[in-house]
Amino acid sequence: MTESMRTIQIFDTTLRDGEQAPGASLQPEQKIVLAGKLAELGVDVMEPGFPVSSPGEFAAVQAISRQLQQVEICGFARAVKGDIDAAVQATRDAARRRIHLFISSSDIHLRHQLRMSRPDVVARAREMTAYAKQFSDVVEFTAMDASRTGIDDLIEMVEAVIEEGATIINLPDTVGYALPNEYGEMFRRVREGARGGKTVAYSAHCHNDLGLAVANSLAAIQNGASQIEVTVNGVGERTGNCALEELVMALSTRGDMLRAETGITAEKLYEVSRLVSGAMHFPIAFNKPVVGRNAFQHESGIHQDGLLKDRSTYEIMDPDILGIPRSMIVLGKHSGRHALKDRLARYGVQLDGAEMETLYDTFKETADRQKVVSDDQLLQMVSSTLGKPAQVYELTEAQVISGTGRSRVAAVTLRHLSEETEATYSSVAEGPVQAVISAISQGISSYITFGDLELHSLSSGEDAHAEAAVTVEKAGKIFRGTAVHQDIVMAAGMAYVAACNSALMSV
Repeated sequence: MTESMRTIQIFDTTLRDGEQAPGASLQPEQKIVLAGKLAELGVDVMEPGFPVSSPGEFAAVQAISRQLQQVEICGFARAVKGDIDAAVQATRDAARRRIHLFISSSDIHLRHQLRMSRPDVVARAREMTAYAKQFSDVVEFTAMDASRTGIDDLIEMVEAVIEEGATIINLPDTVGYALPNEYGEMFRRVREGARGGKTVAYSAHCHNDLGLAVANSLAAIQNGASQIEVTVNGVGERTGNCALEELVMALSTRGDMLRAETGITAEKLYEVSRLVSGAMHFPIAFNKPVVGRNAFQHESGIHQDGLLKDRSTYEIMDPDILGIPRSMIVLGKHSGRHALKDRLARYGVQLDGAEMETLYDTFKETADRQKVVSDDQLLQMVSSTLGKPAQVYELTEAQVISGTGRSRVAAVTLRHLSEETEATYSSVAEGPVQAVISAISQGISSYITFGDLELHSLSSGEDAHAEAAVTVEKAGKIFRGTAVHQDIVMAAGMAYVAACNSALMSV
């Protein structure tokens, strides 16, 4: 008999534990906006903050509780009456709510942090669980640092809170110490060894200090956990938490083995990832699984050839399903002719055999010097090979006036290559890049909408170059352009023009 699929509850703590990452503070208004996006994503439970910690936190949790009636809202609290009271008040208007209280369980924490005896800590856990139960039918209890707690001591604490009405037991790997087999075994032993252990639900909350947060969470699922606590992009204390997008896609991709799934809308993962990154000013690593820049990009000629024949040769997930604009081919020194032809086809450019060989030689020489060839450079090479323009527009000049305490003024000159005309446009904005983008937009089709900008440094020192990648939208389709320049503003402007050229020349 085939084992049926289990639905795993996604408990999102981006706005609470995620915000604890150094430098990741969010304003209440930002929390409310992100909470709405998390609800659209399909999270089952949301922990919007720590109500007792500040008036702003309390207000944000209260506002989210009132606005998002479709999501269960969790009020977070230490095992202290004042914390629980604040959590109860902040979540009182939620359609569905739970109280989530925690206290440490490991000898290390009891000795050095709480400075309490184990009998006193167990008594506190019991008393505060009973207190919280007066206000909510759903009470989640967290035994902090569970993975470094002796199993008998952990079972004693879990039994005490179950007796007082806890309905969900969270056994966290608070410092990211556990190995997957150890963590999974802890869940199995508590479920089977604690009195009433099979009458409650279990949750996993893993930190990523050893890079094992997702692996440990999957081990917990395999040993009975029905809820996983996650953050978008894995943000959180130190090296962060189990990443929502990674866990969801692990279950989606390997559901055949794990026999578990979630209710997350995968198409919104990329959008939410970008929003959280921007709001927290936390860049996403290039090699970040699922949502990182390189997750669906390939430079190796062998890989590129296989992908262009069939995506499944080197990709186990479909970026289209994740809402990620497809740009899987990176043109670099390892790229072959097949990849070059594919990129040119996006611009509607076709070359005969001799033209292709000439272009390929030029391309290889450039790629050897600078690793990656941008769209802007490629189109310039094509123009040189054909002896005629291969682009619609070219950014020939950009000037920006900047200074403290004043707006930035930009003037750009665009050349329409086929018509052999030039025009200059100007704009005022708060930042130099914004001013240049705004000025360029005046001279290019209004049917194209600016989407997103990424800026990266390719080297260090005085001769450093910036790489810019811009996405634009036209008729519901996404187009991407890249450019490299020593001037970061010029790089952004050239990438924007390249993206617009891609949209205008698309076939």
